[in-house]
Amino acid sequence: MKNYNDMNDAEKKSWLTKLYIEEHKSFQEVADIFQTYANKIRRDAIKLQIKSRNKSDAQKNALETGKHKHPTKGTTRSESTKNKIGKSVMQSWESLSDKQLTKRKTKSKQLWNNLSDDEKQQRLNLAHTAIRNSSKIGSKLEHKLLELLIQDGYKVDFHKEQILSNTKLQIDLFLPTMNIAIEVDGPSHFLPVWGDEVLAKNIKYDQKKTGLILGKGLKLIRIKQTHDFSQARSLSVYEKLIQAISQIKLSNIKSIEIED
Repeated sequence: MKNYNDMNDAEKKSWLTKLYIEEHKSFQEVADIFQTYANKIRRDAIKLQIKSRNKSDAQKNALETGKHKHPTKGTTRSESTKNKIGKSVMQSWESLSDKQLTKRKTKSKQLWNNLSDDEKQQRLNLAHTAIRNSSKIGSKLEHKLLELLIQDGYKVDFHKEQILSNTKLQIDLFLPTMNIAIEVDGPSHFLPVWGDEVLAKNIKYDQKKTGLILGKGLKLIRIKQTHDFSQARSLSVYEKLIQAISQIKLSNIKSIEIED
């Protein structure tokens, strides 16, 4: 192989195209082949208008070619570690300023607007399906709270029909030994997700349900879910729920509302 310093620009470009572009070698690997320096190869690539890989592309290339191992692939995180990571992410979001939140919302809106009509419709269909399933089998937050309550030794009825003033109604989570009903209200209970008319009906239904629950002599805890589900946030909600249960047990309070 000809000495790198003795090559003309055309020869250098040919070799760099072959090794760096086609064979996905790094500048350091190309430099090692020609027994020179990586910075020299990088400068020549720029001079010869060979596009350099950015940091993200370089990392992706290193993983795909097996030069580096993925830092988390093949590893299993404990639930404790996952919860710590989730809590950290949640706190990071909550510490954002109004300006930063507005910037992220604007970016999300732009991403949505850049989707094709078919992509938008597919995502809307998935969202509608998730909401319908949630109403039938319970939301992720409901299932997580059920899991945690059972782990802590509470007897829980899940989406069990209750006879309230000759009306069959499902209570999301019911603690029969303490006569405490727990309702988890998603955004459609307090925001016009499906329009003002549907929201008005939901509010009226919730008010009726609250009246029936309290009228039977039960205690009620309503959880207002204002954020998307996450493991870390669900643990925070559970802590508030346990505090509310204790508060109801030790006082004459009949109804408590908490937020996620």
